[in-house]
Amino acid sequence: MSDIIKYKQADGVAVITLHRPDSMNSFNTELRAAVVDAFSKAAADEAVRAVIFTGEGRCFSAGADLKAGIDRDVEEILQKEYRPVQEAIATIPKPVIAAVPGSAAGIGLSMALQCDLLIMADNAFLLSPFTTISLVPDGGLNWLLVRQLGYRRAFQLSVESERIPAERCVELGLANKAVPADELQTAAREWALALAQRAPLSVAATKKIMRLAADSDWSTAYDLEAALQGQLLGSEDNKEGIQAFFDKRAPEFKGK
Repeated sequence: MSDIIKYKQADGVAVITLHRPDSMNSFNTELRAAVVDAFSKAAADEAVRAVIFTGEGRCFSAGADLKAGIDRDVEEILQKEYRPVQEAIATIPKPVIAAVPGSAAGIGLSMALQCDLLIMADNAFLLSPFTTISLVPDGGLNWLLVRQLGYRRAFQLSVESERIPAERCVELGLANKAVPADELQTAAREWALALAQRAPLSVAATKKIMRLAADSDWSTAYDLEAALQGQLLGSEDNKEGIQAFFDKRAPEFKGK
């Protein structure tokens, strides 16, 4: 990994940390590419069963690095540089926990909301600031907010550029948990370690189905459920889980 991103792996958990603290972990070309590489590494590592995505210093990410200038084709950047990051998070067959210290704003908010689960420091907030600089929410943020909040609330929070504090994020369903700031990384790791003990094939299949269900009809989701259940039934992990149930012990899943 480069010096603008940290990657650590232990006990089945990979921790991907944005590391541009002097720039509030804002995204430039190099950071976008480094995040894709980090998620590719986690996806390819069979030992990794859960991922934590977080930021170094006082925030998760302030969004795009405006100091990098706006002389490039923004549509090209969104399609060729930001989209691969979003797709890497969405398609990795492992649960991704966003651990948000301080704040996640702009396209940093898009990255956090793209994750499967979200835990925040109790003094952190989320922010869609685009109307303050006459831009539209991007990085898939319109889709994410509307589906997670409903149209009216998503529109209000975006056009008013309201800071959404951690407690309110939990109430709205944008975040799963809020914890004391000094406990954020520990709480995220404990959560990831617990997820790493779950049957990895089952977790991957559940993520795939629920991601599809967010933008599909009941029948299509049902069909995928049936197909994946057919693939999982009789697997080594399925047999191990059933045997462990009868033996009254914790199962030992191998991802097979």
